[in-house]
Amino acid sequence: MMTKIPSSSMENRPDLLRIAQWIAPGSRVLDLGCGDGTLLAWLRDHKQVDGAGVEFDDTRVIASVQRGVRVIQQNLEEGLALFADQQFDSVVLSQTLQSMHHTEHILREMARVARYGIVSFPNFGHWTHGLSILKGRMPVTGQMPYEWYNTPNIHLCTMSDFEDLARQLGLKVTHVAAFNQGKEVRFLAGWRSALAVYRFESPYAPV
Repeated sequence: MMTKIPSSSMENRPDLLRIAQWIAPGSRVLDLGCGDGTLLAWLRDHKQVDGAGVEFDDTRVIASVQRGVRVIQQNLEEGLALFADQQFDSVVLSQTLQSMHHTEHILREMARVARYGIVSFPNFGHWTHGLSILKGRMPVTGQMPYEWYNTPNIHLCTMSDFEDLARQLGLKVTHVAAFNQGKEVRFLAGWRSALAVYRFESPYAPV
C-alpha cells in the first residue's frame, strides 16, 4: 500500500489559491487534469471537500494516489461521459484549457457535470505578447515557457475571447481574477495580466 503524503504548497500557484477560495466547504469537486493532486489534497484537508480528479500522466496519477486523492486515469479529450449530470458542485480545469483540442466540448461537459465551472489559462492579451509579435517572434514567457515548435498550447486566447465564448455557450461568469508574477491585477487586467481565472455558473444547474 502506498504511503499517504501531505499536500504540497500552493503558494507558487495564485490561480489554485483563488480557485480554493471560490469552492465551498464540504462540497463535491471534480478536478480535471489534477496533476499531482495538490489542489484536491488541500481542499480535503482545509475545506473537507469530497473530491475526485482526472489525470492521464502515469507519474502524476501515482503522486495523486500517494496524497490520498481519488483519481481516474483518462484522457480529457475523451470527454466526461463517466460522470452524471450535475454530479458535482464545482469542476476545475486549471491551466489546461489552452491545450485542449475541443475547447467548446470540454466547457459544455464541465457545465453538464457541475453547477459551477472554474478555469484558469494564460492570458494571450498580455502586452508583452503583442510586443513579441511586433518583433516577429512568438511570445515565450513564464506562463507560456515554450517555443512555437514544442508548445502544448494550441488554443491561446485573451480574456475577452474567453468571455465571448462563455456567452455563446450560455455560461454565466460569476467571478474573475487576473494575475501577473503572482500578484493580482485589477486595473487593465486584460492587458496587464499573464494569467486569468474564471468561475462560471452552468445553464443546466437546478434553480
